[in-house]
Amino acid sequence: MKKVAVIGATGFVGSKIVNELAERGYAVEALVRDASKVESKENVTAKSVDVNNTEELAEALKGNDAVISAFNAGWTNPNLYNDFLNGSINIEKAVEKSGVKRLIVVGGAGSLYTPDNVQIVDTPDFPEAYKPGATAARDYLNKIKENNTLDWTFFSPAIEMNQANVGERTGKYRTSLETPVFDENGRSRLSVEDVAVVLADELEQNNHIRERFTAAY
Repeated sequence: MKKVAVIGATGFVGSKIVNELAERGYAVEALVRDASKVESKENVTAKSVDVNNTEELAEALKGNDAVISAFNAGWTNPNLYNDFLNGSINIEKAVEKSGVKRLIVVGGAGSLYTPDNVQIVDTPDFPEAYKPGATAARDYLNKIKENNTLDWTFFSPAIEMNQANVGERTGKYRTSLETPVFDENGRSRLSVEDVAVVLADELEQNNHIRERFTAAY
Protein backbone atom coordinates (compact mmCIF):
# COMPACT_ATOMS: atom_id res chain seq x y z
CA MET A 1 0.00 0.00 0.00
CA LYS A 2 1.41 3.37 -1.01
CA LYS A 3 1.61 6.06 1.66
CA VAL A 4 0.70 9.61 0.62
CA ALA A 5 0.79 12.80 2.68
CA VAL A 6 -1.90 15.38 1.94
CA ILE A 7 -1.19 18.92 3.14
CA GLY A 8 -4.31 21.02 3.75
CA ALA A 9 -6.34 17.86 4.24
CA THR A 10 -9.45 19.51 5.74
CA GLY A 11 -9.80 22.15 3.04
CA PHE A 12 -12.30 22.34 0.19
CA VAL A 13 -9.97 20.51 -2.20
CA GLY A 14 -7.78 18.66 0.30
CA SER A 15 -10.67 16.83 1.96
CA LYS A 16 -11.78 15.41 -1.41
CA ILE A 17 -8.22 14.31 -2.20
CA VAL A 18 -8.06 12.44 1.12
CA ASN A 19 -11.37 10.70 0.34
CA GLU A 20 -10.32 9.70 -3.18
CA LEU A 21 -6.97 8.30 -2.07
CA ALA A 22 -8.49 6.42 0.86
CA GLU A 23 -11.11 4.90 -1.46
CA ARG A 24 -8.29 3.73 -3.75
CA GLY A 25 -6.62 1.97 -0.84
CA TYR A 26 -3.77 4.39 -0.13
CA ALA A 27 -2.53 4.99 3.39
CA VAL A 28 -3.12 8.72 3.80
CA GLU A 29 -1.38 11.04 6.24
CA ALA A 30 -3.63 14.07 6.62
CA LEU A 31 -1.47 17.06 7.60
CA VAL A 32 -3.35 20.08 8.94
CA ARG A 33 -3.09 22.86 11.51
CA ASP A 34 -5.52 21.03 13.80
CA ALA A 35 -5.60 17.23 13.50
CA SER A 36 -8.82 17.02 15.53
CA LYS A 37 -10.69 18.42 12.52
CA VAL A 38 -9.79 15.47 10.28
CA GLU A 39 -12.72 13.13 9.77
CA SER A 40 -12.04 9.65 11.13
CA LYS A 41 -11.70 7.27 8.21
CA GLU A 42 -10.09 3.92 7.46
CA ASN A 43 -6.58 4.28 5.95
CA VAL A 44 -6.30 7.89 7.21
CA THR A 45 -4.09 9.18 10.03
CA ALA A 46 -3.98 12.84 11.04
CA LYS A 47 -1.10 15.04 12.19
CA SER A 48 -1.04 18.67 13.33
CA VAL A 49 1.74 20.59 11.59
CA ASP A 50 2.73 24.15 10.77
CA VAL A 51 3.76 24.37 7.11
CA ASN A 52 6.14 27.22 7.93
CA ASN A 53 8.10 25.05 10.36
CA THR A 54 10.13 23.24 7.72
CA GLU A 55 11.92 20.97 10.17
CA GLU A 56 8.68 19.81 11.78
CA LEU A 57 6.98 19.36 8.41
CA ALA A 58 9.94 17.48 6.93
CA GLU A 59 9.85 15.08 9.86
CA ALA A 60 6.11 14.51 9.39
CA LEU A 61 6.61 13.81 5.67
CA LYS A 62 9.35 11.21 6.09
CA GLY A 63 8.38 7.71 5.01
CA ASN A 64 5.72 8.80 2.53
CA ASP A 65 5.90 7.82 -1.14
CA ALA A 66 4.49 11.15 -2.30
CA VAL A 67 3.13 14.49 -1.10
CA ILE A 68 0.06 16.29 -2.45
CA SER A 69 -0.19 19.90 -1.32
CA ALA A 70 -3.63 21.50 -1.28
CA PHE A 71 -2.29 24.27 0.95
CA ASN A 72 -4.45 27.40 1.02
CA ALA A 73 -3.62 30.50 3.06
CA GLY A 74 -7.30 31.54 3.20
CA TRP A 75 -9.13 33.61 0.57
CA THR A 76 -10.13 36.26 3.13
CA ASN A 77 -6.61 36.51 4.57
CA PRO A 78 -5.41 40.14 4.20
CA ASN A 79 -1.85 38.84 3.84
CA LEU A 80 -2.84 36.13 1.38
CA TYR A 81 -0.17 36.80 -1.24
CA ASN A 82 2.78 36.55 1.14
CA ASP A 83 1.32 33.75 3.25
CA PHE A 84 0.53 31.57 0.22
CA LEU A 85 3.88 32.16 -1.46
CA ASN A 86 5.94 31.66 1.70
CA GLY A 87 3.92 28.63 2.76
CA SER A 88 4.31 27.01 -0.65
CA ILE A 89 8.06 27.64 -0.70
CA ASN A 90 8.41 26.21 2.81
CA ILE A 91 6.42 23.10 1.84
CA GLU A 92 8.74 22.59 -1.13
CA LYS A 93 11.79 22.92 1.15
CA ALA A 94 10.31 20.47 3.67
CA VAL A 95 9.59 17.88 0.97
CA GLU A 96 13.22 18.10 -0.14
CA LYS A 97 14.45 17.73 3.45
CA SER A 98 12.16 14.73 4.01
CA GLY A 99 13.70 12.72 1.18
CA VAL A 100 10.35 12.33 -0.61
CA LYS A 101 10.80 12.85 -4.36
CA ARG A 102 7.23 13.20 -5.62
CA LEU A 103 5.31 16.44 -5.00
CA ILE A 104 1.98 17.40 -6.57
CA VAL A 105 0.86 20.99 -5.93
CA VAL A 106 -2.65 22.37 -6.37
CA GLY A 107 -2.33 25.92 -7.66
CA GLY A 108 -4.80 28.20 -9.43
CA ALA A 109 -6.27 28.77 -12.88
CA GLY A 110 -5.07 32.39 -13.03
CA SER A 111 -1.70 31.45 -14.52
CA LEU A 112 -3.31 29.70 -17.52
CA TYR A 113 -3.09 31.55 -20.84
CA THR A 114 -5.87 33.02 -22.99
CA PRO A 115 -5.79 32.56 -26.79
CA ASP A 116 -4.10 36.00 -26.89
CA ASN A 117 -1.25 34.60 -24.76
CA VAL A 118 -2.18 36.66 -21.70
CA GLN A 119 -2.37 34.97 -18.32
CA ILE A 120 -5.93 34.98 -16.99
CA VAL A 121 -4.93 36.81 -13.80
CA ASP A 122 -3.73 39.73 -15.97
CA THR A 123 -6.96 40.12 -17.95
CA PRO A 124 -9.15 43.21 -17.26
CA ASP A 125 -12.14 41.21 -16.03
CA PHE A 126 -10.26 39.12 -13.47
CA PRO A 127 -11.95 39.64 -10.04
CA GLU A 128 -9.89 41.86 -7.75
CA ALA A 129 -10.83 39.73 -4.71
CA TYR A 130 -9.05 36.71 -6.15
CA LYS A 131 -6.01 38.55 -7.49
CA PRO A 132 -3.66 38.18 -4.47
CA GLY A 133 -4.14 34.41 -4.31
CA ALA A 134 -4.00 33.94 -8.07
CA THR A 135 -0.87 36.09 -8.38
CA ALA A 136 0.81 34.19 -5.54
CA ALA A 137 0.01 30.86 -7.22
CA ARG A 138 1.37 32.18 -10.54
CA ASP A 139 4.57 33.40 -8.89
CA TYR A 140 4.99 30.09 -7.08
CA LEU A 141 4.61 28.20 -10.36
CA ASN A 142 7.53 30.22 -11.73
CA LYS A 143 9.50 29.37 -8.59
CA ILE A 144 8.90 25.61 -8.61
CA LYS A 145 9.88 25.45 -12.29
CA GLU A 146 13.46 26.02 -11.07
CA ASN A 147 13.41 22.84 -8.94
CA ASN A 148 15.40 20.05 -10.56
CA THR A 149 15.51 17.88 -7.42
CA LEU A 150 11.87 16.94 -6.95
CA ASP A 151 9.57 15.13 -9.35
CA TRP A 152 7.01 17.91 -9.07
CA THR A 153 3.71 18.56 -10.82
CA PHE A 154 1.71 21.79 -10.61
CA PHE A 155 -2.04 21.45 -11.23
CA SER A 156 -4.21 24.39 -12.28
CA PRO A 157 -7.90 23.57 -11.72
CA ALA A 158 -10.61 24.53 -14.19
CA ILE A 159 -11.66 28.19 -14.16
CA GLU A 160 -15.00 27.26 -12.58
CA MET A 161 -13.80 25.10 -9.70
CA ASN A 162 -15.55 26.51 -6.68
CA GLN A 163 -18.23 25.62 -4.20
CA ALA A 164 -21.01 26.38 -6.68
CA ASN A 165 -19.78 23.52 -8.84
CA VAL A 166 -19.59 20.76 -6.24
CA GLY A 167 -21.12 17.75 -7.93
CA GLU A 168 -20.85 14.11 -8.61
CA ARG A 169 -17.65 12.23 -9.25
CA THR A 170 -17.73 11.36 -12.94
CA GLY A 171 -14.13 10.23 -13.34
CA LYS A 172 -14.13 11.87 -16.79
CA TYR A 173 -12.04 14.86 -17.81
CA ARG A 174 -9.76 16.25 -20.51
CA THR A 175 -6.34 17.78 -19.92
CA SER A 176 -4.23 20.59 -21.30
CA LEU A 177 -0.92 22.19 -20.36
CA GLU A 178 -0.94 25.99 -20.62
CA THR A 179 -4.48 26.86 -21.76
CA PRO A 180 -7.85 26.11 -20.14
CA VAL A 181 -9.98 23.17 -21.29
CA PHE A 182 -13.39 24.44 -22.48
CA ASP A 183 -16.59 22.49 -23.09
CA GLU A 184 -18.98 22.97 -26.04
CA ASN A 185 -20.55 25.92 -24.20
CA GLY A 186 -17.25 27.70 -23.78
CA ARG A 187 -17.03 26.95 -20.06
CA SER A 188 -14.09 25.52 -18.15
CA ARG A 189 -15.69 23.45 -15.39
CA LEU A 190 -14.69 20.58 -13.11
CA SER A 191 -16.23 19.47 -9.82
CA VAL A 192 -13.93 19.31 -6.82
CA GLU A 193 -14.62 15.57 -6.63
CA ASP A 194 -13.19 15.17 -10.13
CA VAL A 195 -10.23 17.39 -9.25
CA ALA A 196 -9.39 14.71 -6.68
CA VAL A 197 -9.72 12.05 -9.40
CA VAL A 198 -7.34 14.00 -11.66
CA LEU A 199 -4.74 14.30 -8.90
CA ALA A 200 -4.97 10.64 -7.87
CA ASP A 201 -4.63 9.62 -11.53
CA GLU A 202 -1.55 11.85 -11.89
CA LEU A 203 -0.08 10.25 -8.78
CA GLU A 204 -0.50 6.83 -10.38
CA GLN A 205 0.39 7.67 -13.98
CA ASN A 206 3.10 10.35 -13.65
CA ASN A 207 2.10 12.00 -16.93
CA HIS A 208 3.22 15.51 -15.97
CA ILE A 209 6.56 15.30 -14.20
CA ARG A 210 8.11 18.76 -13.83
CA GLU A 211 5.34 20.55 -15.68
CA ARG A 212 2.03 22.28 -15.11
CA PHE A 213 -1.26 20.93 -16.40
CA THR A 214 -4.97 21.60 -16.10
CA ALA A 215 -8.17 19.61 -16.57
CA ALA A 216 -11.88 20.16 -17.15
CA TYR A 217 -14.88 18.39 -18.67
